[in-house]
Amino acid sequence: MSKTKLPGSLSLVLLLIAVAIIAGCNGKTPETTASFTPEIQPLPPMLTTYEPMSIPPDNPMTPEKVALGRQLFFDERLSVDGTKSCYSCHVCEHGLTDGLPKAIGAGNKTLTRSSPTLWNIGYHKEFYWDGRSASLEKQALAAWTGANMGAKAEEIVVKLNSLQGYKAQFQKVFQSDATPDNVVKAIAAYERTIISGDTAWDRYKAGDQSAISQSAFRGSNIFIAIKCNNCHDGVLFTDQQYHNIGIGMDAKEPDPGRFKVTNKPEDTGAFKTPTLRDIANSAPYFHDGSAKTLEEAIDLMLSGGKPNPHLDKKNLQPQKLAPEMREDLLSFLKSLSVDCQLKKPALPQN
Repeated sequence: MSKTKLPGSLSLVLLLIAVAIIAGCNGKTPETTASFTPEIQPLPPMLTTYEPMSIPPDNPMTPEKVALGRQLFFDERLSVDGTKSCYSCHVCEHGLTDGLPKAIGAGNKTLTRSSPTLWNIGYHKEFYWDGRSASLEKQALAAWTGANMGAKAEEIVVKLNSLQGYKAQFQKVFQSDATPDNVVKAIAAYERTIISGDTAWDRYKAGDQSAISQSAFRGSNIFIAIKCNNCHDGVLFTDQQYHNIGIGMDAKEPDPGRFKVTNKPEDTGAFKTPTLRDIANSAPYFHDGSAKTLEEAIDLMLSGGKPNPHLDKKNLQPQKLAPEMREDLLSFLKSLSVDCQLKKPALPQN
């Protein structure tokens, strides 16, 4: 069954937000809606011409479902020991990552890769650094019941159903009690509303010539001239493809990356291109967090990556930039910073 395609219309989004707010005030909400309702930021104007977000037909967006998903996203009670929520690995202060080289999972166990950002995640086609999950719902389930949160889903939903505040919402949204399936559907619905829109670069592209500095403007031209946009292209600043740039390939047992999913030799050590939105706030960088600063990450990319038999030489060539040009490039990347407004909502207590 094909997925529903949702228009990227800013006016439609704002209208739906208004409807949701009004409905929240009078207690009446529509049963379904044709689109999603980002309550974090408006859509970037450039997204109005981008490929519409695909929504699974069995998980349509409603304001009530998004509100429920938001609560679940922030609720630490969903984890095996009650200490971690989805937000624990995707916090505002770190560009919706966790600020760690590698994620910390259930039982305080260090995992094998860093936490990727969630900005505009609803527009992505595959999830995780190696793309092993084909939907946001599958990714949410894997993170919830896997090493990240370590939850026993059936036990958690029993706890959720014992809380009348949650039970009533699940009944309204899904016409059933909480189940593992509708828990992840609600979380995925909320995550689709996490939109990066009001950056200095977006304002500049919308016509505000004063939104960015001359240095950032020069940096945007350098970004294109040295073909950074081969992989970090479009409004999402990612091609959503997999590339080997040599990170970690000199380890005794290198992370196989995309190869573990496809078993194709050419995918050895290849990882999904991360978005550059909010990149200045999401240190450390790369799938293993090996670059501590944005400057260090830039220098590695300008060097052409780390040599190895599977290096993507087609898209990664050594570049020599004068110090002032490097600073301009850095200024441009900083213009993609986001004023994150995600806030923990009140959670049901009984």
